[in-house]
Amino acid sequence: MGLTLLLGGARSGKSALAVRAAGAWAGPVEVVVTAEPRDEEMAARIERHRAGRPGHWRTVEATRELEAALRDAAEDAFVIVDCLTLWVSNLIEHGLDDAEVARRARAAAAVAAARAAPTLAVSNEVGSGIVPAGALARRYRDLLGEVNAAWAAAAERSLLLVAGRALPLQDPVAALVAAADPGAAREPGAPAGG
Repeated sequence: MGLTLLLGGARSGKSALAVRAAGAWAGPVEVVVTAEPRDEEMAARIERHRAGRPGHWRTVEATRELEAALRDAAEDAFVIVDCLTLWVSNLIEHGLDDAEVARRARAAAAVAAARAAPTLAVSNEVGSGIVPAGALARRYRDLLGEVNAAWAAAAERSLLLVAGRALPLQDPVAALVAAADPGAAREPGAPAGG
């Protein structure tokens, strides 16, 4: 299965799909979580996510050191990273500049993609709304978009979840080539039109 990136808006079904996919894995499961319970609402949110997972799954807290958590994961474990959205927020809050966040994102994605067992990373798509009024919110939106793109580039597959349903995301160049030359998408030796 390799690395899969699940993108979508809030409450679109990303985490639930990750749990369902990992539940079908015959081996161990590790959930790398990035949230910090800084207030009652976030603590309740974290508890809801935890309650939705089997108790025997290993939970690893990695609010900032995602690459290390992925390196330390058991080789045969299905790993869920939930989520890149909060991870980026944590890194910004701790004073990392955009270049360092992007570097860490590429490094962590490379580790995730190189794992023999599946890794499923969850992240929000926040770039589809209006342009935020504040500079920090614009910075966050742009940086998360860059991080998502880095993980999508490293992933075998990326899915966009909307209302609990998934849309596969294609490499844009491959999609353009297929659109320009429908025959290019055929199997070698397959007849035209079939």
